[in-house]
Amino acid sequence: MDDIQIREATLTDLPVLLKFQQGVVDYERPYDPTIAPDPVSYYDLKDLILDSEVVVLVAVSENRLIGCGLGMEKEGRRYLNHKTYAYLGLMYTDPDFRGMGVNAKIIEALKQWALSKGLYEMRLTVYSDNISAIKAYEKTGFKKHIIEMRLAE
Repeated sequence: MDDIQIREATLTDLPVLLKFQQGVVDYERPYDPTIAPDPVSYYDLKDLILDSEVVVLVAVSENRLIGCGLGMEKEGRRYLNHKTYAYLGLMYTDPDFRGMGVNAKIIEALKQWALSKGLYEMRLTVYSDNISAIKAYEKTGFKKHIIEMRLAE
């Protein structure tokens, strides 16, 4: 869709971003029995929007927010060949706009942000059973890298 614009989020976007965040939580809850009962929020979105070291992006079509994503610099583990990397999170597309390339546009903008900061390693997390998300990320160049395993008794 050519009418989709990507821009930095502002505080006026916060009410919709909070709904998007809840959409992420609701979507991921079936994949993760360890997510606490509602209310749950993964991020303090107001602080992130105001943080000059973080970028929160929104996708807009006809003045309607239809998706979002964020990028932040994180420290790599001391044994890796990169000291820091770009972590991408809060990846969300309104269900009415899924399959239209919104996620790819957001990721491309986040990639440009990361490269402008000298961050050449980019990572995100996705549940191993979330096949649709994995396919969407693979379309943008991400590759499966590691599986985190857990044991709960």
